[in-house]
Amino acid sequence: MKTILYPGTFDPITHGHTNLIERTSRLFGKVVVCIATSQRKTPLFTLEERIKLVQEATAHLDNIEVVGFSSLIVDMAKEHQADAVLRGVRSMTDFDYELQMAGMNQAMLPDFETLFLTPANAYSFISSTLVREIASMGGDVSEFVHPAVLGALHAKFHE
Repeated sequence: MKTILYPGTFDPITHGHTNLIERTSRLFGKVVVCIATSQRKTPLFTLEERIKLVQEATAHLDNIEVVGFSSLIVDMAKEHQADAVLRGVRSMTDFDYELQMAGMNQAMLPDFETLFLTPANAYSFISSTLVREIASMGGDVSEFVHPAVLGALHAKFHE
């Protein structure tokens, strides 16, 4: 059974993320969604909240594991015996950065592959940053996130 890691901050998880997880879950026996602690980014949601939201957004999939991490992705690969890492790219800017990361990961763990996927066209413009910003100003983000995420955003900004 092949295992792939999908690391990110997921602050919050969007339909773009979920689209990539669903598609990847059909290609790999196991998808480990690795949620970074990301203290540098000062996330809106705690690590525990982000783990719970990702679990809720992916509950319909039976080959998903959700974990928090604060280590190198190559260390997570060894821990989970992963064959590859998934990196979502929406633009050339994303790709340039991710290509550098792929090179570094391969230098540290030569048999660890990087797969680049773009989200479906309907989700290619969605980012967690924009979702947070719109939600913070009272905008409707219901078409971009799972209902559990919508409720969590509402609780953070409007209660």
